[in-house]
Amino acid sequence: MKGNRTPAEQRVLKLWVVLSRAFNAVARHTNDDIGRHDLTPTEFAVLEALYHKGPMLLGEVQRSILITSGGVTYVIDRLETRGLLERRLCPGDRRARYAALTPAGEALVAEIFPAHIERITAALGGLDAGEQAEAIRLLRTLGRSAAERFEPAPAAAD
Repeated sequence: MKGNRTPAEQRVLKLWVVLSRAFNAVARHTNDDIGRHDLTPTEFAVLEALYHKGPMLLGEVQRSILITSGGVTYVIDRLETRGLLERRLCPGDRRARYAALTPAGEALVAEIFPAHIERITAALGGLDAGEQAEAIRLLRTLGRSAAERFEPAPAAAD
């Protein structure tokens, strides 16, 4: 069966492998940089989102960094324990909470973000500016198309 793939199947499988390997290679750069500061990629994503967007409702944080509600609660708890962010009440809705950077969180992101940008720039330096723009265009088209075509798989039979 392995050798009976159509050219289209071979092409999309190859694209998937190349895309995955490229992502993993770039992620090694960013994860190494983030790890130097005793942060997980998800923790850094929360801090970075708050740094650039300001205080956000917990649901907004969740959607911004694409994790589950339980996952965002866990990460927020960890960052709050470390004194890097705080929860604030939402004046318009007593049930809602904002996440906001503390001065220590703000200082940490301000300190580490410039080097983080340099690592990303180096990791993506294999493409010139025009190629990067084309990659953005193609990957955006791919992502939107995949999102539109998504249908959850049926539950597995026991």
